[in-house]
Amino acid sequence: MSGRVYLVGAGPGDPGLLTVRARELLAQADVVLADRLVPPGVLDGLRAEVVDVGKIGGGEQVPQEETNRLLVEHARAGRTVVRLKGGDPFVFGRGGEEAQVLRRAGIPFEVVPGVTAGVGAAAYAGIPVTHRGLAPAVAFVTGHEDPGKPGAQLDWDALAAFPGTLVFYMGVRALPRIAARLTAAGRPGSEPAAVVERGTLGDQRVVVSTLGRIADAAAKAGLRPPSITVVGPVAALARELAWLGEARPLSGLTVAVTRARAQASALAGRLRALGATVVEAPAIAIEPLPVEVPDLRGYDLLCVTSPNGAARLLEEVRDARALAGPAIAAIGPGTARALREGGIVADVVPERAVAEALVDALRDMPVTRALIARAAEARDGLPDALRARGASVDVLALYRTVAAPLDDAARSAVDRADYVTFTSASAVRNALEAGATLRGPRLVSIGPVTSAMLREHGLEPHVEASEHTPDGLVDALVADAAR
Repeated sequence: MSGRVYLVGAGPGDPGLLTVRARELLAQADVVLADRLVPPGVLDGLRAEVVDVGKIGGGEQVPQEETNRLLVEHARAGRTVVRLKGGDPFVFGRGGEEAQVLRRAGIPFEVVPGVTAGVGAAAYAGIPVTHRGLAPAVAFVTGHEDPGKPGAQLDWDALAAFPGTLVFYMGVRALPRIAARLTAAGRPGSEPAAVVERGTLGDQRVVVSTLGRIADAAAKAGLRPPSITVVGPVAALARELAWLGEARPLSGLTVAVTRARAQASALAGRLRALGATVVEAPAIAIEPLPVEVPDLRGYDLLCVTSPNGAARLLEEVRDARALAGPAIAAIGPGTARALREGGIVADVVPERAVAEALVDALRDMPVTRALIARAAEARDGLPDALRARGASVDVLALYRTVAAPLDDAARSAVDRADYVTFTSASAVRNALEAGATLRGPRLVSIGPVTSAMLREHGLEPHVEASEHTPDGLVDALVADAAR
């Protein structure tokens, strides 16, 4: 029985522009055939097999014929296939061609539009592609076509006379020829023009000039693909309406996130919202351990020492009512939040997410028998302190953290970042074992235990969060960047 193919637009770069429908389909997919310009982090944590069918620099990494073959082959094997494209699949994405291949093969498909770069990147640069009194129409034009090639499909005389905005895709290398052909056909060389590089991303760059000078201005600035070029009076509005870098405290900064892949997205999303370019380089992975949760009615205290521990405990217990017997202590606000998401409200939550603070918060609570749900390699400070008070203590190891390999590109990106964030001691250890030097960036630690691990390896944290949560880490980073 044939599967189904979804031709999905991923938007122009900012992961926040991915549609709800696109996220739903990615979560359900068996196979994802992805382009090079898919937003960062979108493919993380999928259960699907991910196949790179991207094209680089105008040359083909994977020929289109091979992509077509893979679409048909996977669908005929009964799989749910997402063909994920940067921007919109039907705007210079060859989605129409792929849909025709699928129709001829008798394979059902759906199209999920995405935000196209000609609208999204322009908007992030402060350029409305239509504007009352300036641009009653907009034309999207491929910049790949050689303006001087015999038999070219573009009508340059018509484009020059077009009464509105021209948006050229993929044309930054051909910009001198595009500008020359438009002006030769009568488009005024004095008309405003702009080039937007890496539109919608934290390191977006915008150059505004005139049509006659835009090629030289872009070359002087060193602009490269992916870029769009906007020609028309609205391009000048970029100087007035630019908003991406305004009131965003991390604009222009690159922040590396070493958190486990399953947890990195929320932290990366907040950093991007603050203007940072985020490098996701997960140095650790969470490996569940086989466990059998004991009857909790035999305990008067249950301590949960991490958000990962909370999530794993809820996975194993399944029915939250099983946790109704003992008093529940969470090591900090982040762990308490993870429990609350599963319907459990912790009875004890210290402000500082360290074992010493939890021990202090429990000082007036009589404890006869305690169960500690934690990672396999956690410190023994909490169980030792409770035993010293006369309690019988059992440890339930729910998971362990293991090193996640970083390739050469990821290691290099971490060491070139302005900041590197660490939310656990194991992330520090594994990042160093993976080959990162951590000597260039400012190092941001979530708390004392993580800072101690940095110092153990001869590294001094530049920033330590006073609130030992991911939110507290971000707040500390922002405060440091403002200095």
